[in-house]
Amino acid sequence: MKTFNYQPRTMSTPALLDIFTSTGALLEGHFKLTSGLHSDTYFQCAKVLQHPEHLTEICRHITEHFKDTPVDTVISPAIGGIVVGTEVGRQLGVKTIFAERKEGTMMLRRGFSIEPGEQVLVIEDVITTGGSVKEVIDIVRQQGGEIAGVGTVVDRSNGTVRLADSQYSLLSLEARSYRPDECPMCRENIPLDAPGSRASAKN
Repeated sequence: MKTFNYQPRTMSTPALLDIFTSTGALLEGHFKLTSGLHSDTYFQCAKVLQHPEHLTEICRHITEHFKDTPVDTVISPAIGGIVVGTEVGRQLGVKTIFAERKEGTMMLRRGFSIEPGEQVLVIEDVITTGGSVKEVIDIVRQQGGEIAGVGTVVDRSNGTVRLADSQYSLLSLEARSYRPDECPMCRENIPLDAPGSRASAKN
């Protein structure tokens, strides 16, 4: 594993929220999340990560957390996690791959593979229930890999969703989310938007 030369910096929750707000990435309205839950807030990480300075800085904090963890490979679920996963892998100096859905099933394609015993770090942009990350973890274990940890930019569960022994989120907060049959925005007939990657892929 290559050594990453990191100079510690502080990024507070208000500072990170300011970045999301200034880039138009923190949305308010009525959204269907990738998990299927509904929420009045949506973190569109892609609008932050399109800016190289934000991408580098955000991933630097994730990399710092795992800098002493043996990592052979970084894997992310498509589509949302690919950009942040690739940059974390670049900063760590390790191979980066992604899993994607085919006919609704998460899998490795494009010749990607994991060797038995590989230490694999799973990177995602946003988690609510952690469903996509759990599917990726299952793929890693099925191929004989070991989970080195899970890193995310935003954890909407405020730490209640535990996916690995070593888990880190740059921004951890409790964002309101509802089952569709309990959603107050649905009762008010507020139009529903589904900006998530799974929805756009119709899976």
